[in-house]
Amino acid sequence: MDWKTKRVTAILELALIEDHATRDATTELTLDPKLPASATILVKQDCILAGWEVIPRVLEVFRKLDAGPSRRFEVVHHPEMFDGVRVHKGQAIAVIRGNARTILACERVTLNFLQRMCGIATETRKYVDAVKGTGAIILDTRKTVPGLRLLDKYAVSCGGGQNHRMDLADGVLIKNNHISLGGGVAKVLALALKLRKPGQKIQVEVRSFEELEEALAGRADSLLLDNMTPAEAKHAVNIARKHTANIPIEVSGGITLETVRKYAQTGVTYISVGALTHSVTAIDLSMRITAELF
Repeated sequence: MDWKTKRVTAILELALIEDHATRDATTELTLDPKLPASATILVKQDCILAGWEVIPRVLEVFRKLDAGPSRRFEVVHHPEMFDGVRVHKGQAIAVIRGNARTILACERVTLNFLQRMCGIATETRKYVDAVKGTGAIILDTRKTVPGLRLLDKYAVSCGGGQNHRMDLADGVLIKNNHISLGGGVAKVLALALKLRKPGQKIQVEVRSFEELEEALAGRADSLLLDNMTPAEAKHAVNIARKHTANIPIEVSGGITLETVRKYAQTGVTYISVGALTHSVTAIDLSMRITAELF
């Protein structure tokens, strides 16, 4: 991911503005503005690393916002420390050397991003490991924190999952509300196929075997089996494969770490899991800061 795009910069900038990072009342009263320091970011539990580039980027964006004198900094890490790698409790993922006030001003924002992203990557890896050997691919959803979708979905990729639609413009997915409002699967699908742009694939969400048959008869490009049990999903896969051997089939709806392998063994192509991003537990990280002479 390009961490220097306007979109990512805006996300980091908003977080720093929210925290009034350039107006740290406590630090301004207690620390010499020229005091140098060294900060070590430590993981306090085993996890998958995601978002390492947040560390230097938050500092860079802070310097752009700060009206004070330019303060140099350096972020270093072991060459084997990169996004997607498994790190263990007690390991240092980065060392920051620079102005103490700057480091303290950016501390919480930096850790907030890292904790969430590492949490998403770690949870994703659990699901990926759970379906290993089945051929099924773990997908994320659009159930992300507003404003953080780009980072949330990047963290999923760090954990070994793949990204589903980034937004509503990124692909056509006919869901139950479209079907209900538009007069049924056959009618809505026919209209979408007629009006689609060149290259657009039409995916249809089905909740019953009747809707499945309609989607297949209407020549949907791919299927989404919604809220089916593993047994129902397996039956649906058998029906679909007999009709169109290579049609991509996704399953979603309440899938947990305990049930995901059962779904993977039904023969589906993809398994989408909202829990990767909508209710993830942040990884515990800390930043230890000490005064340092350069």
